[in-house]
Amino acid sequence: MKTIKNLVLLTIILFTISLHAQDKTFKVDVIGKGEPVLLFPGFTCTGDVWNDVVSELSKTKACHIFTFAGFGGVPAIEKPWLPKIKEGLEAYISKNNLEKATLIGHSLGGSLALWLATEDQFSFKKIVVLDALPSVGALMMPNFKSEYIVYDNPQNKQMLEMDAENFEKLAMQFATGMSLNKEKHDQIKTWIMEADRKTYVYGYTDLMKLDLREAIAKIKSPVFILGATHPFGEENAKRTYTEQYKKLSNYRIEYIKDSAHFIMYDQPEYLIKTIKLELE
Repeated sequence: MKTIKNLVLLTIILFTISLHAQDKTFKVDVIGKGEPVLLFPGFTCTGDVWNDVVSELSKTKACHIFTFAGFGGVPAIEKPWLPKIKEGLEAYISKNNLEKATLIGHSLGGSLALWLATEDQFSFKKIVVLDALPSVGALMMPNFKSEYIVYDNPQNKQMLEMDAENFEKLAMQFATGMSLNKEKHDQIKTWIMEADRKTYVYGYTDLMKLDLREAIAKIKSPVFILGATHPFGEENAKRTYTEQYKKLSNYRIEYIKDSAHFIMYDQPEYLIKTIKLELE
């Protein structure tokens, strides 16, 4: 009888551990003391993408630096990936009384920051967005609608089945297009290569499906946007940002010349100086 009870108890413990592992949507490191700042990386990136920014901000701020599930060695979770990431962030913010923190997000991280700010329970001090849009899908597809985006499609199948050699070539193409800083191309490529492949494919599908163009009208926090101008030029960037953010009432935007998507790598000194001024 005692043996049976022990087996039942062990089963419950193992089941609980399994559930806990599935709910772990990110890894977070906290560096520094002061007002809280949450830093969300872009797709496939680890929190290390913020290293230079954190080295300065952490002198006066408590920096919460995230790496999301499936990236940088953080165990993958089941899809739908992006909604679970958001739920995990909401729980973390509530548990740690960070409802009035400042959020800084790059790319995917910027979209997540905007999404969180649409929720009534949060009154974030400020949102800082680096080269991120309310709807990536609308940028990519004419006549975009979220319901058009599904997991089961030929492109996803091809990406899941792609061998390592061809995937590495693709990753380097992406890296060279997203930063003008050649010294950072290998790092960006490595992050892509190290990503859990299913997270890479289905997580990006989730991002494509996300459409916040109407929901951003609910955001009450001030939003500061930094938009890269390479490779399509400032005028094209202005048209895109003006159209996508037209429902957002309280925002400012600066367009960064001589920078591609990774502003923190292409214009590091300017970025650090600008963020520090914004957070004063």
